Amino acid sequence: MIGNIINRIKIELTDTFNEVFGWFDVSGGLLNYAPSNGGWDVRLVLEHISLTNQYLLILIRKGTAKALDKSKKNAFSASLDGYDFNWKGLQAIGKHKSFKWNRPEHMEPGGNLQLEDVKKTLQLQLDECLLLLSQLENGEGVLYRTMMTVNGLGKIDVYHYIYFLCQHAKRHIAQLQGLRAEFFRNQCINP
Repeated sequence: MIGNIINRIKIELTDTFNEVFGWFDVSGGLLNYAPSNGGWDVRLVLEHISLTNQYLLILIRKGTAKALDKSKKNAFSASLDGYDFNWKGLQAIGKHKSFKWNRPEHMEPGGNLQLEDVKKTLQLQLDECLLLLSQLENGEGVLYRTMMTVNGLGKIDVYHYIYFLCQHAKRHIAQLQGLRAEFFRNQCINP
C-alpha cells in the first residue's frame, strides 16, 4: 500500500512540475502581464513557487533525516498497518482561492531573480523531492510528523509534506491559468 502512495506522489509531483515548467515558455506579453487585481505576473508566481518550495524542503529534509533515524532504531511495519493518507485534505491546498492563506513575508517574490535561475531551482527541487521519496521507499516517512497549520491540516508526516508541496504548485498553476485567461480576454477587447 505505501508503495502505491509513494508512486502516486511521484507521478503527481512530476506531472505538476512539468506543467509549471511549461509556464517558462509563455510569450513575453503574457509573461509580464500584470493582472487587473494588482496581483503577481507569471514571473512572480513562478518565483513564489520556488521560494515556498525552498522553505518546505527545509522541513521535508529534516523530517526525512529524523524518520530514517527512527527507522534504524524501531521496527515500524506496524505503523503502516491501516495507514491512511489524507488525499482529500491535501487536495484542497491545490485549489486556488479555496481558503484564506496568509503567506509569510519570506515567501513573497521580489522579482529580482532571472527566470532561468528560477527554472533551474525548481528542477533541483523536483529532483530532491524524488530523491527523498526514494530514500523513504519502505514507509519510513510515516515515522516523523510535524505541525502544518495551513488549512488546519494538523500534524502530518513526510509524505504529506511532499504532497503539500505538490499541491501548493497546483494552486498556483490554477492562478496562472486565470491570469492567462484574463490576458487573452483583454487582448480580444483591446486588439
